Amino acid sequence: MVEHVPIDLRRRALLSAAGVLTIEGVLLATTASGQTSSAPKMKIGVIGAGHIGGTIGGLWARAGHAVFFSSRHPEQLQDLVARLGPLAQSGTVDQAIAFGDVVLIAVPYGAVPQIGRDYSKLLAGKIVLDANNAVASRDGAIAEEVEHNGIGVTSQKYLPGARLVRAFNTLSYMIFEREANRTAPRLAVPIAGDDQEAVGVAARLVRDAGFDPVEVGKLADASRFQRGAPGYGQNVSAAELRHKLSLTP
Repeated sequence: MVEHVPIDLRRRALLSAAGVLTIEGVLLATTASGQTSSAPKMKIGVIGAGHIGGTIGGLWARAGHAVFFSSRHPEQLQDLVARLGPLAQSGTVDQAIAFGDVVLIAVPYGAVPQIGRDYSKLLAGKIVLDANNAVASRDGAIAEEVEHNGIGVTSQKYLPGARLVRAFNTLSYMIFEREANRTAPRLAVPIAGDDQEAVGVAARLVRDAGFDPVEVGKLADASRFQRGAPGYGQNVSAAELRHKLSLTP
């Protein structure tokens, strides 16, 4: 006897399977081969479309990802969006967070606590790439907290609930722009996070931007490549960075 499955149940099963396939597709590029062309493209929100946010977001848009740029003055982002084409758009911060499967934050570090206060509920559960650096002369007392506790731990404190990964903080936007997708060996970008799935997605996005990810460890280990640390400012290959930080290949 053939069992007849109600249409609603079959539809739910198909949708569930599609969801699993989507997650698997996002993580496809975390393998050692670094091949990303067959992976589904992602939706990325960018908070702070200045030098780093605009440059890295632009590299993602050129790689085929949909990117939503935001800032305190979104009307000033029209030239950037027009230059990048139909995969780029701009608006408010809450719109960027709602849009993105992943969110990149690239702002002066002193603004991080306010972002947490204003948007922590929206960011909860999201994969968030933290590209911010603490500069004492600009950011004040929070730079001392970063120096004492480490930047990864401090960022997580102010962005509770976010699936945080440190990335894209070690070099200037001019180097990122110039060195993206260079011939092998590609430029290394260190990353660190406590959520392994989030780290895997970050590694894929580092590759898609045109660089080689180097996993340094947990968020506490992000202090090894924060501003002033040995891993900071290293315009080197992945193998060279692993050697400098005594990481296992």
